[in-house]
Amino acid sequence: MKFEKIKYSELNSKAKEMYNFQKASAKLADYGFTTMWLNNDWQGADFIGVHADGVTDIKVQLKGRLSFSKKYIGKNIYICFIENKEVYVYPHDEVLQQVEHRISDKTYLSTGSWSTPKLTQQNKELLEQYKL
Repeated sequence: MKFEKIKYSELNSKAKEMYNFQKASAKLADYGFTTMWLNNDWQGADFIGVHADGVTDIKVQLKGRLSFSKKYIGKNIYICFIENKEVYVYPHDEVLQQVEHRISDKTYLSTGSWSTPKLTQQNKELLEQYKL
């Protein structure tokens, strides 16, 4: 069998989600985490990361970009997304508190969710500490 690399842009949305999960899992492994995909969102999480220390675990929602949602507030959720081959994993509530005053989008106010398709320089600087 000859292995051929796939073109991410040609994958369907579910295949992209699984691809991103595998890429994020590989990065998290470098930090001592084993990941487990959840077939049904559990407490807002798509997957769980369990640390090798036997104590630390994280609930992670996988997104395609920097995102916030009021439904995740208070659930101790981390958001993970990949941009330009960089993997970001950030604590939702902590980062939301730092940017909420900048979100004036009517969609966020009415639907409770906000995301941006591309990171601004300001957001890159904010997320630098959460880049794996």
